[in-house]
Amino acid sequence: MPRKRKLLAQLSALQSKSSIPPFDGLENLNGTPDKDSSPKSSKYFVVEKKNSSQLESDFFNQPCISLAKSLLGQILVRKLPDGRELRGRIVETEAYLGGEDEASHSKGGKQTQRNTAMFMKPGTLYVYQIYGIYFCVNISSQGEGAAVLLRSLEPLENLDVMRALRSASRKAPAKAPKDWQLCNGPSKLCQAFGIDKDFDQRDLAQDAAIWMVPGPELPREQDVVTTTRIGIGNRGEWAEKPLRFYLRGNKSVSVVDKKVEREMAALSSSSLN
Repeated sequence: MPRKRKLLAQLSALQSKSSIPPFDGLENLNGTPDKDSSPKSSKYFVVEKKNSSQLESDFFNQPCISLAKSLLGQILVRKLPDGRELRGRIVETEAYLGGEDEASHSKGGKQTQRNTAMFMKPGTLYVYQIYGIYFCVNISSQGEGAAVLLRSLEPLENLDVMRALRSASRKAPAKAPKDWQLCNGPSKLCQAFGIDKDFDQRDLAQDAAIWMVPGPELPREQDVVTTTRIGIGNRGEWAEKPLRFYLRGNKSVSVVDKKVEREMAALSSSSLN
Protein backbone atom coordinates (compact mmCIF):
# COMPACT_ATOMS: atom_id res chain seq x y z
CA MET A 1 0.00 0.00 0.00
CA PRO A 2 1.47 3.45 -0.94
CA ARG A 3 2.56 5.53 2.06
CA LYS A 4 -0.09 8.23 1.49
CA ARG A 5 -2.97 5.71 1.26
CA LYS A 6 -1.69 3.93 4.39
CA LEU A 7 -1.65 7.18 6.39
CA LEU A 8 -5.18 8.05 5.26
CA ALA A 9 -6.44 4.61 6.31
CA GLN A 10 -4.85 4.98 9.77
CA LEU A 11 -6.36 8.46 10.19
CA SER A 12 -9.79 7.17 9.20
CA ALA A 13 -9.56 4.37 11.76
CA LEU A 14 -8.58 6.78 14.53
CA GLN A 15 -11.49 9.07 13.72
CA SER A 16 -13.87 6.15 13.78
CA LYS A 17 -12.64 5.03 17.21
CA SER A 18 -12.76 8.54 18.67
CA SER A 19 -16.50 8.73 18.08
CA ILE A 20 -17.24 5.80 20.41
CA PRO A 21 -16.53 7.26 23.90
CA PRO A 22 -18.87 10.28 23.62
CA PHE A 23 -21.74 7.99 22.56
CA ASP A 24 -21.08 5.65 25.49
CA GLY A 25 -20.97 8.66 27.79
CA LEU A 26 -24.46 9.71 26.71
CA GLU A 27 -25.72 6.19 27.36
CA ASN A 28 -24.23 6.24 30.86
CA LEU A 29 -25.97 9.49 31.69
CA ASN A 30 -29.25 7.74 31.02
CA GLY A 31 -28.45 4.78 33.26
CA THR A 32 -27.09 1.33 32.52
CA PRO A 33 -26.54 0.93 28.77
CA ASP A 34 -28.93 -1.47 27.09
CA LYS A 35 -27.38 -4.66 25.71
CA ASP A 36 -29.26 -4.03 22.49
CA SER A 37 -27.21 -1.42 20.65
CA SER A 38 -29.83 -0.77 17.98
CA PRO A 39 -31.15 2.80 17.52
CA LYS A 40 -34.35 2.01 19.45
CA SER A 41 -32.31 1.99 22.70
CA SER A 42 -30.78 5.41 22.07
CA LYS A 43 -31.70 8.15 24.52
CA TYR A 44 -32.81 10.30 21.58
CA PHE A 45 -35.51 7.83 20.61
CA VAL A 46 -36.64 7.56 24.24
CA VAL A 47 -37.04 11.33 24.52
CA GLU A 48 -38.93 11.44 21.24
CA LYS A 49 -41.31 8.76 22.46
CA LYS A 50 -41.90 10.61 25.76
CA ASN A 51 -42.59 13.92 24.07
CA SER A 52 -45.02 12.38 21.60
CA SER A 53 -47.36 11.15 24.32
CA GLN A 54 -46.83 13.25 27.44
CA LEU A 55 -49.55 15.57 28.68
CA GLU A 56 -48.81 19.13 27.63
CA SER A 57 -49.41 22.48 29.33
CA ASP A 58 -52.91 22.82 27.86
CA PHE A 59 -54.09 19.77 29.81
CA PHE A 60 -53.23 21.36 33.16
CA ASN A 61 -54.65 24.74 32.21
CA GLN A 62 -58.17 24.14 33.55
CA PRO A 63 -60.11 25.01 36.73
CA CYS A 64 -58.97 23.25 39.89
CA ILE A 65 -61.94 20.91 40.35
CA SER A 66 -61.95 20.03 36.67
CA LEU A 67 -58.23 19.24 36.78
CA ALA A 68 -58.62 17.14 39.93
CA LYS A 69 -61.15 14.95 38.11
CA SER A 70 -59.25 14.92 34.82
CA LEU A 71 -56.11 13.65 36.53
CA LEU A 72 -57.85 10.43 37.56
CA GLY A 73 -56.68 7.60 35.34
CA GLN A 74 -53.65 9.48 33.99
CA ILE A 75 -50.15 8.02 34.40
CA LEU A 76 -47.41 9.71 36.44
CA VAL A 77 -43.92 8.87 35.18
CA ARG A 78 -40.75 9.37 37.19
CA LYS A 79 -37.38 8.80 35.52
CA LEU A 80 -34.65 7.96 38.01
CA PRO A 81 -31.00 9.05 37.55
CA ASP A 82 -30.07 5.52 36.46
CA GLY A 83 -32.62 5.62 33.63
CA ARG A 84 -35.29 3.38 35.12
CA GLU A 85 -38.86 4.67 34.95
CA LEU A 86 -41.51 4.36 37.65
CA ARG A 87 -45.14 4.55 36.56
CA GLY A 88 -48.34 4.85 38.54
CA ARG A 89 -51.98 5.49 37.67
CA ILE A 90 -53.59 8.38 39.55
CA VAL A 91 -56.57 7.06 41.49
CA GLU A 92 -57.22 9.78 44.11
CA THR A 93 -56.93 13.57 44.15
CA GLU A 94 -58.02 16.59 46.22
CA ALA A 95 -58.76 20.10 44.96
CA TYR A 96 -57.54 23.15 46.91
CA LEU A 97 -59.17 26.24 45.47
CA GLY A 98 -56.87 29.01 46.65
CA GLY A 99 -57.88 32.29 48.31
CA GLU A 100 -61.34 31.46 49.71
CA ASP A 101 -60.44 27.86 50.60
CA GLU A 102 -59.69 27.76 54.33
CA ALA A 103 -57.86 24.44 53.94
CA SER A 104 -55.53 25.73 51.23
CA HIS A 105 -51.94 26.83 51.85
CA SER A 106 -52.81 29.91 49.79
CA LYS A 107 -55.93 30.90 51.74
CA GLY A 108 -56.57 34.62 51.66
CA GLY A 109 -54.49 34.85 48.49
CA LYS A 110 -51.32 35.04 50.54
CA GLN A 111 -48.19 34.12 48.59
CA THR A 112 -45.13 33.01 50.54
CA GLN A 113 -41.76 31.52 49.74
CA ARG A 114 -43.20 28.10 50.59
CA ASN A 115 -46.31 28.20 48.39
CA THR A 116 -44.93 30.13 45.38
CA ALA A 117 -45.54 27.17 43.06
CA MET A 118 -49.30 27.41 43.69
CA PHE A 119 -49.28 30.80 41.94
CA MET A 120 -47.19 29.66 38.99
CA LYS A 121 -48.43 28.41 35.60
CA PRO A 122 -50.76 25.40 35.55
CA GLY A 123 -48.82 22.15 35.61
CA THR A 124 -46.21 23.39 38.09
CA LEU A 125 -45.38 21.02 40.94
CA TYR A 126 -45.88 22.25 44.50
CA VAL A 127 -44.00 20.03 46.95
CA TYR A 128 -44.21 20.69 50.68
CA GLN A 129 -43.07 18.89 53.81
CA ILE A 130 -45.24 17.69 56.70
CA TYR A 131 -44.11 16.79 60.21
CA GLY A 132 -40.62 17.83 59.09
CA ILE A 133 -40.17 14.39 57.48
CA TYR A 134 -42.64 13.54 54.72
CA PHE A 135 -43.42 15.21 51.39
CA CYS A 136 -46.66 15.78 49.48
CA VAL A 137 -46.93 16.75 45.81
CA ASN A 138 -49.51 19.03 44.20
CA ILE A 139 -50.10 20.34 40.69
CA SER A 140 -51.06 23.97 40.09
CA SER A 141 -54.20 24.70 38.07
CA GLN A 142 -56.15 27.68 36.83
CA GLY A 143 -57.08 30.04 39.64
CA GLU A 144 -54.92 32.20 41.88
CA GLY A 145 -53.15 29.88 44.32
CA ALA A 146 -55.18 26.82 43.31
CA ALA A 147 -53.66 23.34 43.13
CA VAL A 148 -54.52 19.64 43.13
CA LEU A 149 -53.04 17.24 45.68
CA LEU A 150 -52.10 13.79 44.39
CA ARG A 151 -53.36 11.48 47.14
CA SER A 152 -52.88 7.98 45.74
CA LEU A 153 -51.44 6.09 42.80
CA GLU A 154 -51.94 2.55 41.58
CA PRO A 155 -48.34 1.33 41.01
CA LEU A 156 -47.73 -0.03 37.51
CA GLU A 157 -44.03 -0.39 36.69
CA ASN A 158 -40.85 -1.15 38.67
CA LEU A 159 -42.68 -1.92 41.91
CA ASP A 160 -39.51 -3.46 43.35
CA VAL A 161 -37.77 -0.09 43.00
CA MET A 162 -40.71 1.69 44.64
CA ARG A 163 -40.57 -0.77 47.53
CA ALA A 164 -36.83 -0.15 47.97
CA LEU A 165 -37.35 3.62 47.96
CA ARG A 166 -40.13 3.30 50.53
CA SER A 167 -37.89 1.16 52.72
CA ALA A 168 -34.96 3.57 52.45
CA SER A 169 -37.14 6.49 53.55
CA ARG A 170 -38.33 4.87 56.78
CA LYS A 171 -36.61 5.60 60.06
CA ALA A 172 -37.08 2.12 61.47
CA PRO A 173 -37.56 -1.37 60.01
CA ALA A 174 -41.16 -2.17 59.14
CA LYS A 175 -43.10 -4.85 57.34
CA ALA A 176 -42.75 -4.49 53.58
CA PRO A 177 -45.89 -2.92 52.05
CA LYS A 178 -48.06 -4.91 49.69
CA ASP A 179 -48.19 -3.76 46.07
CA TRP A 180 -51.43 -1.81 46.51
CA GLN A 181 -50.01 -0.10 49.62
CA LEU A 182 -46.93 1.31 47.92
CA CYS A 183 -48.55 4.61 46.89
CA ASN A 184 -51.90 4.69 48.76
CA GLY A 185 -51.35 8.06 50.43
CA PRO A 186 -49.79 11.42 49.51
CA SER A 187 -46.55 10.89 51.44
CA LYS A 188 -46.28 7.22 50.47
CA LEU A 189 -46.40 8.03 46.77
CA CYS A 190 -43.69 10.68 47.21
CA GLN A 191 -41.49 8.13 48.97
CA ALA A 192 -42.11 5.45 46.35
CA PHE A 193 -41.38 7.85 43.48
CA GLY A 194 -38.42 9.59 45.10
CA ILE A 195 -40.14 12.98 45.09
CA ASP A 196 -38.76 15.55 47.53
CA LYS A 197 -38.43 19.32 47.88
CA ASP A 198 -36.07 19.37 44.90
CA PHE A 199 -39.13 18.84 42.67
CA ASP A 200 -40.89 21.98 43.91
CA GLN A 201 -41.66 24.46 41.08
CA ARG A 202 -40.84 21.98 38.31
CA ASP A 203 -42.98 22.05 35.16
CA LEU A 204 -44.69 18.71 34.46
CA ALA A 205 -44.93 19.57 30.78
CA GLN A 206 -41.19 20.24 30.44
CA ASP A 207 -39.24 18.33 33.07
CA ALA A 208 -37.01 15.42 32.06
CA ALA A 209 -37.32 13.54 35.37
CA ILE A 210 -41.09 13.66 35.94
CA TRP A 211 -44.05 13.97 33.60
CA MET A 212 -47.47 12.50 32.79
CA VAL A 213 -48.86 10.46 29.94
CA PRO A 214 -52.50 9.71 29.11
CA GLY A 215 -53.99 6.67 30.80
CA PRO A 216 -55.11 3.83 28.51
CA GLU A 217 -58.63 3.92 29.93
CA LEU A 218 -60.09 7.03 31.50
CA PRO A 219 -62.82 6.55 34.11
CA ARG A 220 -66.50 7.11 33.41
CA GLU A 221 -68.41 9.63 35.50
CA GLN A 222 -70.11 6.83 37.46
CA ASP A 223 -66.70 5.41 38.41
CA VAL A 224 -65.65 8.58 40.24
CA VAL A 225 -66.54 9.05 43.90
CA THR A 226 -66.87 12.68 45.06
CA THR A 227 -66.50 13.21 48.79
CA THR A 228 -64.79 15.30 51.50
CA ARG A 229 -61.07 15.85 51.85
CA ILE A 230 -58.90 14.12 54.45
CA GLY A 231 -57.34 15.66 57.56
CA ILE A 232 -58.92 19.13 57.52
CA GLY A 233 -61.55 18.71 60.25
CA ASN A 234 -60.85 22.11 61.82
CA ARG A 235 -61.58 24.17 58.69
CA GLY A 236 -65.25 24.87 59.31
CA GLU A 237 -67.56 24.48 56.33
CA TRP A 238 -64.58 23.74 54.11
CA ALA A 239 -64.10 20.44 55.88
CA GLU A 240 -67.44 19.35 54.40
CA LYS A 241 -66.84 20.51 50.84
CA PRO A 242 -66.89 17.62 48.31
CA LEU A 243 -63.43 18.27 46.90
CA ARG A 244 -61.86 14.78 47.02
CA PHE A 245 -62.20 12.47 44.04
CA TYR A 246 -61.27 8.81 43.71
CA LEU A 247 -61.87 5.77 41.54
CA ARG A 248 -64.49 3.52 43.05
CA GLY A 249 -63.33 -0.04 43.64
CA ASN A 250 -59.61 0.69 43.25
CA LYS A 251 -57.63 -0.94 46.04
CA SER A 252 -54.94 1.75 46.08
CA VAL A 253 -57.31 4.52 47.24
CA SER A 254 -56.20 5.77 50.66
CA VAL A 255 -59.60 6.24 52.33
CA VAL A 256 -62.91 4.85 51.05
CA ASP A 257 -66.17 6.68 51.78
CA LYS A 258 -68.60 3.76 52.15
CA LYS A 259 -71.60 6.01 52.81
CA VAL A 260 -71.19 7.93 49.56
CA GLU A 261 -70.53 4.71 47.66
CA ARG A 262 -73.75 3.20 49.02
CA GLU A 263 -75.65 6.29 47.94
CA MET A 264 -74.13 6.03 44.46
CA ALA A 265 -75.07 2.36 44.25
CA ALA A 266 -78.64 3.08 45.33
CA LEU A 267 -78.97 5.89 42.81
CA SER A 268 -77.61 3.69 40.03
CA SER A 269 -79.99 0.88 40.99
CA SER A 270 -83.04 3.17 41.02
CA SER A 271 -82.15 4.60 37.61
CA LEU A 272 -82.20 1.10 36.16
CA ASN A 273 -85.68 0.36 37.49
